[in-house]
Amino acid sequence: MGQSESVLILGGTGQAGTGAAALLRQWHPALPLTIAGRDIDRARRVADELGAATAATIDLRRGDLGLPADRRYSAVVAALWDDRLHGLRFAQHRGLPYLSISSGLVDIAPEVVAGAQRANAAPILVASHFCAGAVVLAALHSARRFDRIDAIRISAVLDELDTGGPAGTADLQRWSTATTAGLVRRDGVFTWVTGPDAQADVRRTDGTDLPGQSIAILDVTSLALATDAPDVRFDFAVGESVGRRRGEPASFEVRIDLEGAGPGGAPIRTSRYLVHPAGQRPMTATGIALGVERLLGLRGEAVAPGIHTPETLLDPAYAVERMAETGAYFIGAPGDS
Repeated sequence: MGQSESVLILGGTGQAGTGAAALLRQWHPALPLTIAGRDIDRARRVADELGAATAATIDLRRGDLGLPADRRYSAVVAALWDDRLHGLRFAQHRGLPYLSISSGLVDIAPEVVAGAQRANAAPILVASHFCAGAVVLAALHSARRFDRIDAIRISAVLDELDTGGPAGTADLQRWSTATTAGLVRRDGVFTWVTGPDAQADVRRTDGTDLPGQSIAILDVTSLALATDAPDVRFDFAVGESVGRRRGEPASFEVRIDLEGAGPGGAPIRTSRYLVHPAGQRPMTATGIALGVERLLGLRGEAVAPGIHTPETLLDPAYAVERMAETGAYFIGAPGDS
């Protein structure tokens, strides 16, 4: 990768984009970055704060994204919804790695088909998981002591003041419009659930509950297929986080419950919370930055063209180390063993 080839971050002025760019700058000080957004002044401010970065305006309605034809890039990151897939096509035409975070389970079909039709064009990292795959990787890290996993339940609280800015709010609205059903794996079968079957209480770290429900999210499929667990569920609640209940900033908290067997077949279960006092933004930023680092070959071998998901490329132990560096930590939940 030449020094003139930079990582093109579409939506680089949003919360996810700026957070990921800051981490990439911290991890790889010489890595060139291009902060692309609709507001050039805002993009310049972000680029100037980062250093070794340039600013650009983009037009997602255009196949060339409105970028100069002579510019060269090393990867394309869609830190916003690539609604016309012009960012993906831009990457494929140039053989560049591509990462997306905003499609959600209900919107990935166009990306997957585009990737299948040009399977040898470029590596595509579908990271439209909760926090760009960070929770999946944390759960797999917790699963390392199991020889067999029978059930996984993820219970996440998103503070209503921590939805990720206008783009994140728009994503949530779009996904809820597509389906109010949840996707679970039950007895080995991926199943849509609605009504009472979809409803669930989500317990916060202080022991209080929020009304939530199962949602259609890629974490379910990634965890089920990575572990062969026959029962997987992801419950989600939007409400006041424990941090804000204490008069502090909105916090991030996800409960990870695992059941199965350890060495020798002895039954074991673990219940842990993954917490970040600064909310979901640093978690999402870490998920994106880990994906970019891996796609560029800055850690690990070169990534082959085709469709990838976070758990197929990233080492959970390393990912958890990076999360901890930003201030994330685990605490035991009632029932942990």
